[in-house]
Amino acid sequence: MNLFLMAIAPVFIIILYIYFKDKYEKEPKHLLLFSFLLGSVVSIIITTILYRGFDVVLPLQNDRSILEQFIKAFFVVGLTEEFSKYIIVRYYAQTKVDFNEPYDGIMYAVMVSMGFAATENIMYVLQGGYTIALIRAFTAVPAHATFGIIMGYFMGKAKFSNNRFKLNLAGLFFAILFHGAYDFFLFINFVPGIGIGAFISLFLGIVLSRKAIKTHQENSKFKVSK
Repeated sequence: MNLFLMAIAPVFIIILYIYFKDKYEKEPKHLLLFSFLLGSVVSIIITTILYRGFDVVLPLQNDRSILEQFIKAFFVVGLTEEFSKYIIVRYYAQTKVDFNEPYDGIMYAVMVSMGFAATENIMYVLQGGYTIALIRAFTAVPAHATFGIIMGYFMGKAKFSNNRFKLNLAGLFFAILFHGAYDFFLFINFVPGIGIGAFISLFLGIVLSRKAIKTHQENSKFKVSK
């Protein structure tokens, strides 16, 4: 039970942080909860199906091949996982009337991402124990949050733009880019010292995420009325 709590604690800390950053017009809790549940179940199912498809179409067998690990990081893991989150934000959250300001893109994308991260983290932590729980609380879980914020930043802009298609795809692209970069440096840890690249990628993602949050806060249409 303690392991389970350690697995989900960082997820809900991040959710609360993003929720309270939504200063001017908070989202209905039932929509946030359903977005989280879709991320924790549907995204995982989609990812699993796509993973199996990649295993058939593009089998990767050499763990010490930098090229294969690049393909795995960006096209297998990054593309698969972020696409599974993207379609939920795009075809569920973004269609809602309550999605009525750009910050909502961040809010819903983070809920979906944290749903995914919760399920993933529970599986890893229950198998790996307390050390894995502690490491992932400061690495993988915040990484998923930054991917969600970056995606949500663009998808929040997209709903209120004439370039919705391009901005939505930009959100997906940059989420994949940061996810792929983070994983790539971890996957090629057989290269001495290269793992630091993952932490640099995560740090950059956090910096950009903070700017994205601030930008949408400042541009909220509800700001003047509060």
